[in-house]
Amino acid sequence: MQTKQPRHIYLALSSLALMIFIGILNETSMNVTYPRLAPYFHVSLGVIQWITTGYLLMVTITMGTTAYLLRQFTAKRLHLVAVLAFIIGDVMSATALAFPMLLTGRLLQAVATGLATPILYHLIFTEIPRQRLGAMTGFAGMVISFAPALGPTYGGFISEALSWRMIFWLLLPLALLSLIIGQLFIRNHPYGNDKPFSYGSLFALALALFVIVYDFSTLEQHGFDLAFWLFLIGGLLCFGLFAYINNHGRSQLFDLTIFRLKTLRLSTFTYFSLQFINIGISLVIPLYAQYVLHTSSTIAGLVLLPGSIIGALIASWAGRLADQQGFAKPVTFGGSLLLLGTVCFVAFQRQLTAWWLMIFFVILRIGFNFSFGNTISNATVQVDQRNTSDVNSVFNMVQQFGGSLGTGLLAAVISLKQKAGIGSLAVRTYAGGRIDYWLVTILAALVVLAIMINFHWQSQTARRQ
Repeated sequence: MQTKQPRHIYLALSSLALMIFIGILNETSMNVTYPRLAPYFHVSLGVIQWITTGYLLMVTITMGTTAYLLRQFTAKRLHLVAVLAFIIGDVMSATALAFPMLLTGRLLQAVATGLATPILYHLIFTEIPRQRLGAMTGFAGMVISFAPALGPTYGGFISEALSWRMIFWLLLPLALLSLIIGQLFIRNHPYGNDKPFSYGSLFALALALFVIVYDFSTLEQHGFDLAFWLFLIGGLLCFGLFAYINNHGRSQLFDLTIFRLKTLRLSTFTYFSLQFINIGISLVIPLYAQYVLHTSSTIAGLVLLPGSIIGALIASWAGRLADQQGFAKPVTFGGSLLLLGTVCFVAFQRQLTAWWLMIFFVILRIGFNFSFGNTISNATVQVDQRNTSDVNSVFNMVQQFGGSLGTGLLAAVISLKQKAGIGSLAVRTYAGGRIDYWLVTILAALVVLAIMINFHWQSQTARRQ
């Protein structure tokens, strides 16, 4: 019995990892198709980027429900819903005749990713022994971080060699494989909920997320005008409303008392920022390569491939290192390397070629993968076992929100400069890219500072105990 249990767990995890992989691959594979899709559907770059930003936003909203859903329903049933949503959305996107149909299909696929990711982490946190936690969250981090960078490579090659529609069709067999394996091997028993689902909390949270993401995505049209600041304040007020309803209603979407731990607050900021940089730069680099360096969409996607492969290989090893030596060393080292990578984009922008973009991205991605999976693992061990589903839901939601803001803000900056800048399109995109490189560098510096303070506080707490 003891020899069968690990195999059953790992096959279950593999089915979810496959679902997440194709979901995120599909999410970012469309980035390099923006220059083609915008004129095809007769919309601007700022509108077309909603097939990524809207995807990430829907993933974020869906993840906000999973703390409740994972206690109420079996992971097997939720996995079935996820795969069916992906398949329906995939077919809609592949056959889209207008932009609203494409966007609707993408949102259905986002529901699948929003369900599958927390299910994977839930099974890891509840079924995997503590001494293997770092290695398995490293495996999950490998999938989550590998797919975004591989997506543009896949999307660029398929759209250029075949058609952008084939990006969707080729993923269907993998979705069916995930369906078969998952329904055979996913087994768990939910704890149940003693209170009803908090629809008010979900509505307020969804409204807050939408208002803020929409606000940043419209920067390309209006810049930092009065409307931008009013929408931003409105979004923050909606977050406040969510917190009030969640804490004072009959039920909770998730337990916000976990944020009383100051180390958890810093870990949340770190996790958010890592994905902001990761997803955001994975959008900026292909656009920069095509508009400034005049590469093909295939080359623009291939620039990200070595970093994604090396980072993926690093992730699991970084998790095992954390199991052996603790979380402080790999997370701190990763944050420092992430900062070095972003600094390189700023310092050597004038000398950038496709090769240098690739090398600097490799540095950034190694740093990202040292920190990403270990950050959520470290946060999980800071709370009681009963709150692991809350950490799981919140952190997965936060990292998706970070990715959504990353694509929305960084794409808007480039679009603004393309419209209002001086010189050729390449020169204007260069100027927008410079601002984006500075933004991610400043954020990476704040990540390193947060990591150092976090583990200093954790070491002080450990000494007192």
